[in-house]
Amino acid sequence: MDSTAIASLPSLWDEVSGTQPDPDLWVVIATLGAALAVVIPHGLWRVSRNAITIAHEGGHGLVALLTGRTLTGIRLHSDTSGLTVSRGKPHGIGMILTAAAGYTAPPLLGLGGAALLGGGRITLLLWVATALLLAMLVMIRNAYGALTMLVTGGLFVLVSWLAGPQVQAAFAYAVVWFLLIGGVRPAFELQAKRARGGAGDSDADQLSRLTHVPAGLWFFLFHAVSLCSLIGGGRWLLEM
Repeated sequence: MDSTAIASLPSLWDEVSGTQPDPDLWVVIATLGAALAVVIPHGLWRVSRNAITIAHEGGHGLVALLTGRTLTGIRLHSDTSGLTVSRGKPHGIGMILTAAAGYTAPPLLGLGGAALLGGGRITLLLWVATALLLAMLVMIRNAYGALTMLVTGGLFVLVSWLAGPQVQAAFAYAVVWFLLIGGVRPAFELQAKRARGGAGDSDADQLSRLTHVPAGLWFFLFHAVSLCSLIGGGRWLLEM
């Protein structure tokens, strides 16, 4: 490796792991408004929900790997649904945690992002998110999913490498607000769909079969995680 490149590694790490100044309060409020604007209206939500699906399926995949399962592929569909396939025992704690990771992943990622932003680590958040997206891209097994990941990952790469500090800060806050707010809606949508007789093989139903705990209690867990993450993460983001 070139000696100049070696010498630049510590400075690069210092830049990534170091802290950046907080944006102005109006930027934080504006990004909150932007997140609400793409989550609440149904038409925009049908598009923006693709990003929540990425986090949802990524959560399944990451926990599958962490619990020793073999991740074989992830598919993202144009109707904003997704499928993560892993091999391993069809029961036990690994399968339970993998199944529970989907609806809890977006709000927990948002909470983790809020903690980083609360500590002024905007660059670190962007680089970690980019790395996770690129790693997930390798496991995508359909064309629509690959296109979605390329667009999303490409946006993060462009902002991380080319944008100025203020744009990076605004983008990072918008992403985290979106995960926190957007992470609340899917569980309510799924619960409403099940009440109409649909989604009979949802994550909550799979968890119910695996644990013999009623699906309603799993919905309670999903709601508790998403709402607590929103409250806690929102407090971190608004503390200037």
